[in-house]
Amino acid sequence: MSVGRHSDKRRRRGLIAGIVAAAVALVLVAGGGVAWATGYIDVPLPGAASPQPSCKQTPMSVVADPSIAPVLTKIAKTFDAKNPCVKTTVRTEDSADTASVIASGGNPKADVWIPDSAAWSDRMGATAGSLGRPAPVAAFGDPIATTPVVFAAPADQAEAFTAGSVGWSSILGGTVSALLPDPEGSAASLLALGALQAHAPAGDTRTFAGAMIALGKTIPRSLDAAMASAEKAATPTVVITTEHSVVTSNAASPDDQFFALYPADGTSAASYPYVRVAGLSAATVGLDTAVGDFEKTLRDSGKTFAKAGFRGPDGSGDISAPGIVKTPDPLQPAAEGTAQLAILRSWSVLTLRSRMLAVVDVSGSMSEPTASGLRRIDIFQQAAMGALQKFSGEVELGIWDFSTNRVGTQDWEDLTPIAPLGDAQHAQDIANIIAGLPARLGGATGLYDTTLAAVQRVQETYDPSKVNSVLLITDGKNEDDNGISLDDLLAKLQATEDPKKPVPVIFIGFGPDTDLDAMTRIAKVTGGAAYSASKPEDLGNVLVDALSQRTCRPNCP
Repeated sequence: MSVGRHSDKRRRRGLIAGIVAAAVALVLVAGGGVAWATGYIDVPLPGAASPQPSCKQTPMSVVADPSIAPVLTKIAKTFDAKNPCVKTTVRTEDSADTASVIASGGNPKADVWIPDSAAWSDRMGATAGSLGRPAPVAAFGDPIATTPVVFAAPADQAEAFTAGSVGWSSILGGTVSALLPDPEGSAASLLALGALQAHAPAGDTRTFAGAMIALGKTIPRSLDAAMASAEKAATPTVVITTEHSVVTSNAASPDDQFFALYPADGTSAASYPYVRVAGLSAATVGLDTAVGDFEKTLRDSGKTFAKAGFRGPDGSGDISAPGIVKTPDPLQPAAEGTAQLAILRSWSVLTLRSRMLAVVDVSGSMSEPTASGLRRIDIFQQAAMGALQKFSGEVELGIWDFSTNRVGTQDWEDLTPIAPLGDAQHAQDIANIIAGLPARLGGATGLYDTTLAAVQRVQETYDPSKVNSVLLITDGKNEDDNGISLDDLLAKLQATEDPKKPVPVIFIGFGPDTDLDAMTRIAKVTGGAAYSASKPEDLGNVLVDALSQRTCRPNCP
């Protein structure tokens, strides 16, 4: 959007205003006062208050993200003082809330919107489409200010980060502990996910997915909550946020200082676009003029923005504040809005709060050695413990084991009920169960009876507020000659299917002896999926796939 869009109008107004001012001056000198169309304009006496404007004031409403609203309020006061025919009101509102109102066709009660990201344009379009509404008419202009995405670390942890550089690769590799406020409402967090994806190994989606699962394990309620958690963390921890947030946090809490770590492999910035809510024109000359003049004023207020902790529209400019560098390195391009939208969808899938029954094969074949020298059960234990460490405490998990005749003629055994991992005792019970699995090995693979029983158990205890599923891990095929057949299993699953209580079965088969065809048929009936790790050593990667492809089942590539 061109900044000089209304320059011709301004020159004409300036010329007319000059002529009018000269005429008024002559009349005032000649007669000491003049009757005007709107009333009387008196000659001000020495020491008297300034006269009220002869025009009718045009109200202009601005809604702004909380991070930038304070400095906009300050600039608006100066703007109104220089433009007495305009009355500007700045209202603070989370960008996500404003975007929701606009996308749903509601009235945001604003003429100008300053959100914390240009990506809201694509996000509003997607939301409107999902509601069957046309795309919003809001016109997104260029940014008026930016702030780089950084890692904020407590000042008393400075020594922990001096030994080596910290970057996005550190988060991907799990060598640095990080907290990420929910990207659903934080532009900085969504930009951070884009940076993580950009620095993940080319062609390897699992590394990025694994990093998101790890970050989603603990999602702070707010930035303040994240920073408080970082200060109390047992290991050095950073908060992924913006440079401006470090500035404002340090100014508000002199005793709890943070410093900004600038990613060694580069970073992008959160930008604040100038958005005309009604589109390019509000169809009112006075308001259009005010909106255009206010934009120009903001673009000429670089020093005021810098004092408030913001960089210029291109990321340049110096800031003098504790905890940050005066001039950071040049910015890298941020992910496009459509790419950010895709990342957000993946995040939403990976951080869905799950209620899962894990069913583990403990048949005798799980004791067979692999190429690495470890037994199949040993490899499963390693993968399972790694996955547990990535789960949020809000995830609910229960464990069964299975092989033929585990409890009398029953092929499965309930080892621990489905309960939150946030319960320390339950989490410890699960860890103990996984550690003790080798002692439970024996028997053949009672796959079909166990699958049916697991689905029925989850249906009986269904929680509609969570994603309910069965995760079944096996290294073989059904070997229970006294149990139901595959066709009987498929028929029973179809008969018990309840659209209001979907329970997808996710199979993970590892090793050369699995019956992938049978597992795929079962999974398809339940809306689940079947995954195969041809080498047991690949089990950890397949677990990530099983968690990250929940939205495309059963037709994932």
